Amino acid sequence: MTAARIHPVDPAAVVALQRRTLGVLIIGQVLAGLGIGASLSVGALLAAAISGDPAWSGMAATMTTFGAAVVAFPLARLASRRGRGVSLSIGSLVAAVGVVLVVTAAVWGQFWLLLAGLACMGSASAVQLQSRFAAADLASPSTKGRDLSIVVWSTTVGSVIGPNLLVPGDLVGTALGMPPLTGTFLLTLVTQLTVTVLYSLALRPDPLLTAHSLATQRRFEPADGAGGVAPATEPTLATRISRQRAAIAMIALAHAVMVSVMAMTPVHLREHGGSLSLVGLTISLHIAGMFVCAPVWGLLSDRWGAARVISLGCVIFAAALLCTGLSPADSPVVQVGLILLGLGWSAVTVAGAALLTQNAVTGEGTARQGIADTVMNGSGALAAAGAGLVLSLIGFAGLSWVAFLIVLVIARITVSLRRIDRLDGASGAPVESSTA
Repeated sequence: MTAARIHPVDPAAVVALQRRTLGVLIIGQVLAGLGIGASLSVGALLAAAISGDPAWSGMAATMTTFGAAVVAFPLARLASRRGRGVSLSIGSLVAAVGVVLVVTAAVWGQFWLLLAGLACMGSASAVQLQSRFAAADLASPSTKGRDLSIVVWSTTVGSVIGPNLLVPGDLVGTALGMPPLTGTFLLTLVTQLTVTVLYSLALRPDPLLTAHSLATQRRFEPADGAGGVAPATEPTLATRISRQRAAIAMIALAHAVMVSVMAMTPVHLREHGGSLSLVGLTISLHIAGMFVCAPVWGLLSDRWGAARVISLGCVIFAAALLCTGLSPADSPVVQVGLILLGLGWSAVTVAGAALLTQNAVTGEGTARQGIADTVMNGSGALAAAGAGLVLSLIGFAGLSWVAFLIVLVIARITVSLRRIDRLDGASGAPVESSTA
């Protein structure tokens, strides 16, 4: 696979390729979200069933996020060398292998094999995260947040429908003689194999390799548009690095808050008599909150600056944790809290990703993206592992209050970020776009 060669640079051709790339990424996100959304709610329940101890339920989310963390940086390096198409297709194939291992683990009753399969399935999450950066490869500096958030938003369709396929999936699995709770993984297998083929064949010309080519051509001729330099005042290198570090930290902490509460919600509901349908509905509403407003956060990040959007996300997070921390399990306020939890996560992570891409230094962008995704998923894995223990010790309400403390840390970093902007005088303006 090679980059498209555009001599001379044709803005219309770049715009057309960017539009086509967004279309492919959107289709891939919808399909992958459908399968992963279907299996997301089952993971914790399957872990508890095979291990025989609800305390191990948190290991499902732990291993999924751990797997995503492990593969995120290698996939980013692969993208830099071979292109997004190769990277995303290989990541999706690894996830498909993970699905096979999960079903096999359920058949054999082997908990360790289940954990290995869930870790491989985490590659699907890494692919979804890398897709949002792929959307920004050819975007102009003024629309990076918008294009990135559109791809994030496209996950909504599949991810919201997916958890509601628990009961139909279980019926299909039963008809095929599969173990309980494994039927929905058939859908995940089909969707992951489909997106593997899609990314391999449809991302041609490759957006990242094309961006590399454009950056080389324009190295001594900066211009507005994809791969160019924004006319806004450039922040200093020290300011860019500070913003990058702040963005990575806030994304990771926001993910830890979301994963810890979300992963334990199915267990909390089931322990208090909630049905599989209620669990599926709750997770669907939560995932809708995670993605449905993503374009709004992207547009606001482009117009207001990332720091303001992240501050708003902290307020939404606080409201969510008040709902989950103060409400009984049978109250619909729990569902409201999960919706708000998704909205807060979306605001912080979309704005944080936009901040990261806007302040990347040319030649380091893809590596920084890989680091961000690795740290993000690593924090999620630790949070999920700790969430199971916290749930068993102080309950779901206590878990919510622990998560609230993490939100306060995010808010503190946001204050520091805005102070950096004021001192630099750039106020979060977009800077040279990264293409590597």
